[in-house]
Amino acid sequence: MELVWLEDFIALAEHGSFVRAADARHITQPAFSRRIRSLEQWMGVGLFVRTPQGTTLTEAGRHILTDASEAMSRLYRLRTEAQEVAGHMAKTLPFAATHSLSFTFFPRWIRQVDNGAPIEAIRLHSDSMAGCEKLLVHGDVPFLLCHRHPAVPSPLAPGLFSSKQVGEDTLLALMSSHISQEIPSHQLPYLAYTEASGLGRIVAHRLYGKAAVLAVKPHFSSHLAAVLMSMALEGKGVAWLPKSLAEQEISDGRLVRALDESWDITLQIHLTRPVAPLSAAAEVFWNKL
Repeated sequence: MELVWLEDFIALAEHGSFVRAADARHITQPAFSRRIRSLEQWMGVGLFVRTPQGTTLTEAGRHILTDASEAMSRLYRLRTEAQEVAGHMAKTLPFAATHSLSFTFFPRWIRQVDNGAPIEAIRLHSDSMAGCEKLLVHGDVPFLLCHRHPAVPSPLAPGLFSSKQVGEDTLLALMSSHISQEIPSHQLPYLAYTEASGLGRIVAHRLYGKAAVLAVKPHFSSHLAAVLMSMALEGKGVAWLPKSLAEQEISDGRLVRALDESWDITLQIHLTRPVAPLSAAAEVFWNKL
């Protein structure tokens, strides 16, 4: 049994495709398929149903998915704890944060919540929402800072992770002030987030069934809110941007509303952690938060 087999199993369950899962795991498809077969041979049962349309979990696969994710996280945390006990790691508190919050919210917030935890340093991993979730699930970080919306469920298993709201934000539909205000909104190009973006999930939920508002096919896509803001500033279209990120550009008059306030999306900012015990420093930080 190898730990990478569990990681491959979770990736295939998430992506539903050998091609996409192998790409996400940065290995060739044949090598990825061999590792999945090795896991199934070790388990003694088939875990996936293969069809031309994609891959789905068998009943046995669905049964072990949650426990496999938890087992993998526990093993990674065990390694980190062992290194801390042996003195091979400083009392560093790692965080994963989505790009937009890394640029704006995190620096101010971490200064304000200095709770006297036994921390020698803070390490911030900035990534897409999908990348941050992977770091948390794999046990590489104890905390994930991200935007959340009550109507959009997190893909993280609720029984394995918990969160606290630590801030608020708002997504605004913005465009360059140089674009003529007389252009109907449905004729404006749409600057969209990719599937890897947590903000993309939230905006997609808000726009579902609202094809008449903007062009259905995105004119440009990125998982980075900062990139979409740059495109909007250049007059390339409309983007839903966090107010915390675009505050200065709005104040300067370079970005203006493309849609009225009814299209604003109120966001929560959450800090998420595994339910399982964390390091002493992380637990102190969480309890005093």
